Amino acid sequence: MEAALNVDLFSLFLHFLTLSLLSIGGAITTVPEMHRFLVDRTGSLTDESFTSSIALAQAAPGPNILFVAVLGFNVAGLAGAAAAMAGIMLPSSVLTVAATRWARANRDHRAVRAFSAGMMPLTLGLIVATGWLLAAPFLRAEAHRWGVLALIATTVVLTLRTRLGLVWMVLAGGVVGALGLV
Repeated sequence: MEAALNVDLFSLFLHFLTLSLLSIGGAITTVPEMHRFLVDRTGSLTDESFTSSIALAQAAPGPNILFVAVLGFNVAGLAGAAAAMAGIMLPSSVLTVAATRWARANRDHRAVRAFSAGMMPLTLGLIVATGWLLAAPFLRAEAHRWGVLALIATTVVLTLRTRLGLVWMVLAGGVVGALGLV
């Protein structure tokens, strides 16, 4: 953590709150402005500590947005991490909850139905593409090919014929994989 606290927690929170509204494509797109604020304007971090914070967070497992918590922590400890994360997450979370509630209350509205109908194939395509990307290395490996195909077929059948939650199928696939059955 830096020796001097050159930015108060409310300013840190407010700045990251503002950046959240500009972070189309994720928080990483606002890194230059974070650098300008934390290094150039307030002097809360050095160039090296700013870069190291992002590199450390990006190397760690977990969501990419964790770099915001590391920056906040390096500015003002746990309170700084909380302020930065709250600032970057609050607008998108509130917007998501508000939009979901509005869409649910207006689900019979023509625009909501059109949006939902338009998003379904996109969402399905992204899910299939992700599944294919994750399965492809195992499908190429002769030792795993038939087991993976069996898991895929079972998942498709269970999805189409039951109301079993996807999370249970993912869990079952993880257990099968962990036991080395595929």
